[in-house]
Amino acid sequence: MRNAHKHVAHDDTAWKTGMKKLMVYSHDTFGMGNVSRMLVICRHLLKSIPDLSILLVTGSPIIQSLRLPPGLDYIKLPCLTRTDYEAYSVKYLGTEIGETIQLRSDLILSAAVNYKPDLLLVDKKPTGVKDELVATLDYLKSDQPDTNLALVLRDILDSPENTIPVWKMRGYYDTICAFYDLLFVLGVPEVFDPREEYQFPRSVSNKVRFCGYLRHESGTRSRSEIRTELGLAEADKLILVTPGGGQDGFKIIATYIASLPRVQAKHSVKSLIVCGPEMPEAQRQTLHQMIRQNLNISFHEFKNDLVSYLDASDVVVSMGGYNTICELLSLKKRAILVPRAEPAQEQYIRAERMQSFGLFTVIHPHDLAPELLAHELLGELNHTHNRRALSRPDLDGLPRVAEWVSTLLFGSRKPLSSVDSGSTHVSLRRGVTA
Repeated sequence: MRNAHKHVAHDDTAWKTGMKKLMVYSHDTFGMGNVSRMLVICRHLLKSIPDLSILLVTGSPIIQSLRLPPGLDYIKLPCLTRTDYEAYSVKYLGTEIGETIQLRSDLILSAAVNYKPDLLLVDKKPTGVKDELVATLDYLKSDQPDTNLALVLRDILDSPENTIPVWKMRGYYDTICAFYDLLFVLGVPEVFDPREEYQFPRSVSNKVRFCGYLRHESGTRSRSEIRTELGLAEADKLILVTPGGGQDGFKIIATYIASLPRVQAKHSVKSLIVCGPEMPEAQRQTLHQMIRQNLNISFHEFKNDLVSYLDASDVVVSMGGYNTICELLSLKKRAILVPRAEPAQEQYIRAERMQSFGLFTVIHPHDLAPELLAHELLGELNHTHNRRALSRPDLDGLPRVAEWVSTLLFGSRKPLSSVDSGSTHVSLRRGVTA
């Protein structure tokens, strides 16, 4: 690993005041899931750990649209976009990928040199996108050796067939051993155990801490308030359709619109479609034309308090992203998942595993058609799809992450919650789904 930095004297102002500094690197290139998940974690850490300062470093184009809590600020990197599996291009600048990665790398390193974090929390990629974190990792190890590092992985990265060769080729196992103190897995091993699935060597497995899934707080507005806003009568059913960021969500929404006549023949249905801020303009216009003046469909690009609308819905149609799954589990919602299956299979694997626990209905994107979607929607609306008491994944991920972050910041576990964060194994527990 290269060592591209100058020595900078340590500033002990933060130590004197008791302030702890957390720097967060949020992997980004496609959609809005990564930065949204890391912001959920950051908000909880700010609530749980006193005198904490967080600097988020991200290239997400939607960061300026999101509500940020006091105590958190961000540095915006030039945007990239994923063109294929592990392939990237520059989204807006029109510059070459190599020079843009160098610019991003220099910005990240400068942030670390000047901010002097006590802990660096890295999302998903141990060396960053195209190794843009390497210079920062080298710098922290040589010039700020007291800085702790933790890697944050969602429950599933991709199929083992795709993930293992990439991790071996990029030397991720060795990087984790050399630089990282802990590896937080935001899931449970019963659903997916990366130690086994991705063939972690023992040196990496020993650093794994299963934290559980992230419970999402209720929205800021009540179910009745949202339903009144949308003009729903008491007997009306509300179906919410959301393909996340929306970059590849056109087919889901178009198929849903085509399925509506069959559903409306059986139920009084109102629809709320949130297409996502990254859906191409031409596709949004096409969907507007499909809807025309249908007063039973409310169409929006983005909702800042989407959880409130999810809570007010009777059925949700969505993709299978990590954040969406956590929201649906937290709200105990009936949902039909149409997960992304390429170029990465992460969403489809997660959806299938969740379906095996009886939590959701899943339609493979290749099978998506108006007739099938209408059939599954009617099954959910009529409650013929059984959602009896089944095992539900543990949702105490946030307090467990806070416990381990506190351990790394202070050197000993703080009494932030009653959750036993010392366990490296979080099990499924009995619960009742909607």
